[in-house]
Amino acid sequence: MNPVKSNELLQGLRKQIVAIQYKAANRFGESTDEMLQHFPAPGKWSAVQCLEHLNTYGRYYLPQLENAITSAEKKNSRPETSFKSSWLGSYFTRLMQPKEDGQLRSRMKSPKGHIPVLNPDVATVLQEFIEQQQQLVALLVRAEKINIRQYKVPTSLSRFIKLSVGDTFGFLTAHINRHILQAERAMAEHTPPIAKVV
Repeated sequence: MNPVKSNELLQGLRKQIVAIQYKAANRFGESTDEMLQHFPAPGKWSAVQCLEHLNTYGRYYLPQLENAITSAEKKNSRPETSFKSSWLGSYFTRLMQPKEDGQLRSRMKSPKGHIPVLNPDVATVLQEFIEQQQQLVALLVRAEKINIRQYKVPTSLSRFIKLSVGDTFGFLTAHINRHILQAERAMAEHTPPIAKVV
């Protein structure tokens, strides 16, 4: 990945998350529980399961990002003008990010601990998801004032595998985009029951 301006990277990611917040409040928030809990096919996740899957990642990565950014702030870290993704960060982000035509680059099996229950409570899941996106936006704003390449975040795969704050934001946003698209597709395949004529 070629170097990019740090502030432009963070602002671009923040713009994506704000758009997802809007979608969560409107597209998902105004849909029926039945639509959000619809299984598009046997073995396929419902929309609310997709959101709960994202919540499981947020529960891990948001506190990790908070810790890394707070540590950088305490050490008076200053931002660099440009940011260059590591090969691993670039790989993870590219793997997760949907293509421009909406297709996924690869299918992956979710790790243990990130597989959602069969029928999670819609209101609870949606509220947590919206709150997590608010936290993510706030962290992106704070990150504009630190060196996002210097400070690291341990991945959920292993505490020995670490990504920079910048790469973690990139991966996390791509992962959210991936499953929001999956959730929308699950909802699109829901067919409302035909009303009976009395």
